[in-house]
Amino acid sequence: MDSSLRPLLILSFLATQANPVSAARIAEAVDAPRSTTFRLLRGMQTLGYVTHLPEEQAYALGIAAREIGQAFGLQAPLARYGRPVLERLVAKVGETAHLAVLHGHETLYIHEQTAPLRAPLVTAKDVRLPAHLTASGRVILAGIGNDQLRALFPPNFAFIRRTGRGPATYGELQEQLSAVRRAGFAREFGEVTEGLTSIAKPVHDRTGRVVASIAVTHAYSLAEPSAADADLQRILVGALENATRDLSRRLGWVPPGNG
Repeated sequence: MDSSLRPLLILSFLATQANPVSAARIAEAVDAPRSTTFRLLRGMQTLGYVTHLPEEQAYALGIAAREIGQAFGLQAPLARYGRPVLERLVAKVGETAHLAVLHGHETLYIHEQTAPLRAPLVTAKDVRLPAHLTASGRVILAGIGNDQLRALFPPNFAFIRRTGRGPATYGELQEQLSAVRRAGFAREFGEVTEGLTSIAKPVHDRTGRVVASIAVTHAYSLAEPSAADADLQRILVGALENATRDLSRRLGWVPPGNG
């Protein structure tokens, strides 16, 4: 078995247990040597995915793992609140928009609003794509901490490239995320589908955490004048700003200075 899957197997096993479990029992359940299991558990404990109960000499799911479960619980209200927001956004810009969340190191699309006369995209509901390639994923990744980012993209992570574009290393991903933080939005050009580009901005929950993103996708040409592209980008970013603020407020977020 691929050793990179063992942390996920540990989380899956602990999620099925009603009570804390010993490291020896975990090692048996995931079919791993005890020394390997202890090393994985220590790393997962550092990141908050498991917690150690010394009195019982046992392990249980940690806060970080429970936050992931809570994020899944957020998807239903996100889709419900986001649908009218995306409808207004598409009516304004005339391009297809989608609402997405982070699922591990993938972008999970939970709603797509297709613009009239536009073909459906690969970003339909319930589709997953590599987060490092999508504007939707990058803008969410830019809002999480370095420890969580490294947990999602460990040293042996294989950075997939669908069209020959996109970050190929963790360092390149970090550079792109730094650019996203400076700009306040993420953009990809043909990294998911040739000839299509997407722009995304983040959605916040009531605590200010980035929990989702809204993106707009449109066709582009390498021969497209840069001035025209800059004007279109400005229009789309402005429309996305209004849409993400609207959805964030529906989730209880109060913009800085409005409290």
